[in-house]
Amino acid sequence: MSMNVESLIDGYYSWLKDKTAWKQAKDFVEITTPYLDHHNDYIQIYLKQDGNEYYLTDDSYTISDLIQSGCSLDTPKRQKLLDMTLNGFGVHRKMDEIYVKANQDNFSISKHNLVQSILSVNDMFYLARSNVSNLFFEDVKTWLEKSEIRFLEQVPFVGKSGYMRHYDFVIPKFKHAPERMIQIINNPSKSKAEEIAFGWLDTKDVRNEHAQAYAFVNDNEKEVPENFKDALNNYDIKIIAWSDRSQFVDELVA
Repeated sequence: MSMNVESLIDGYYSWLKDKTAWKQAKDFVEITTPYLDHHNDYIQIYLKQDGNEYYLTDDSYTISDLIQSGCSLDTPKRQKLLDMTLNGFGVHRKMDEIYVKANQDNFSISKHNLVQSILSVNDMFYLARSNVSNLFFEDVKTWLEKSEIRFLEQVPFVGKSGYMRHYDFVIPKFKHAPERMIQIINNPSKSKAEEIAFGWLDTKDVRNEHAQAYAFVNDNEKEVPENFKDALNNYDIKIIAWSDRSQFVDELVA
């Protein structure tokens, strides 16, 4: 099994390298990644060298696009959640811009963290309707608390690859119950399934062998696509549709 996991991870990083493109754009290098945003457009970031330092930025696209799509980020609660998400990846925000500074030694990890933070902000703040009052993250957190399920939130782990993997919630191991990692998903997509699956493969190899991954999926607006379910089930990631959450209380509270 370990050889199979290693092969899958190697294949993932080969795919990531092959599908990443770049071109010069005035003073910046435009990097096109294989990851998709909620428009199904490839996520692009921009690189500029300043002496021995590198400046990586989304050029203010991520937050500006969400605002234009009807997702308001002007409440204190949403601002706090936004900053908490970015801080978890070690990236920064200046107005609507998401950016990170790097050097030669940490460039790869910094670039990875910037792209992952963009994906997380896209998924965490993307709402199908602009009049939805609560973010799905907050809904899941409130439900865990009311169900008396103990948890930690926004937990980072270093995977076998050396890259940081972030989980929205982690339920610690207790007696015979295993450690459980939880990701929340507002907008299930092929790109999101790939991100979670390979993140879990990278993480599980350095965690307890009985650790389990879960994906809370928002099905308030639409059913969870079957191909999305299949993709995660193939990697032993348990899917909890929001409408079915009550069925998992006993399993998670242990």
